[in-house]
Amino acid sequence: MLVDSHCHLDFEQLSSQMDDVLRRAELANVGHMLTIGTKLRQFDGVRAIAEAHDNIHCSVGIHPHEAEEEGSDITVQKLVDLASHPKVVAIGETGLDYFYEHSPRDIQRQSFRIHIEAARETGLPLIVHTRNADQDTIDILHEEYAKGPFTGVIHCFSSGWEVAEKSMEIGFLISISGIVTFKAAEDLRDHVRKIPLDKLLVETDSPYLAPIPNRGKTNEPSFVAHTAAKVAELKEVSQTEIADITTQNFFALFNKIQRED
Repeated sequence: MLVDSHCHLDFEQLSSQMDDVLRRAELANVGHMLTIGTKLRQFDGVRAIAEAHDNIHCSVGIHPHEAEEEGSDITVQKLVDLASHPKVVAIGETGLDYFYEHSPRDIQRQSFRIHIEAARETGLPLIVHTRNADQDTIDILHEEYAKGPFTGVIHCFSSGWEVAEKSMEIGFLISISGIVTFKAAEDLRDHVRKIPLDKLLVETDSPYLAPIPNRGKTNEPSFVAHTAAKVAELKEVSQTEIADITTQNFFALFNKIQRED
């Protein structure tokens, strides 16, 4: 079984064809999916998808792009309260994005720290988005970890090696998306070769970043099989082993989910 550890099933590109998307995921042996919260104002729709399907869970959080617009709505207690739902198994996605800077950096950093405190209070893993913000991401994670431990994952990893190294030092996992199949992603492939198997997850970040051979199409959970195959090639293990290991890693991290198979 494969797991898509990060997708956006509430986005219109996928929600408009949900039955077909889930059927194709089943045919690709994708047995579980984690659909991600990016806006509190749209969280009810994210949660409803998870509630409707036994093999889908969700997270609650505010993407750094939305930190300014939704900043007045975010408190640690609100995240903690929403995370009490049985289908909510993670906090985020949150983090820092200095590439687009849709929200001011200071507001992104404040939101990031609020999410970390919610992860610490709930014991749920933190889902971290980081782009062009390597040093601030490392600094905040380590500063906050010194206040009290928390778990998490660097999702859609495409940063410098130090982000992976310093995140793994505090027990984080590293999730690999379809970017690893892109022609220009040789640095990322080098990083994947160095990441221990017990620290790896695979994801789609669908509907974005469709892997080769589906580049240019709307990404969907079934395509995680292509990412897993590339990771298996880089790690010089079988695709079955990568599927087994990344699935085990997923359920170990998101341990609020009761695995039934």
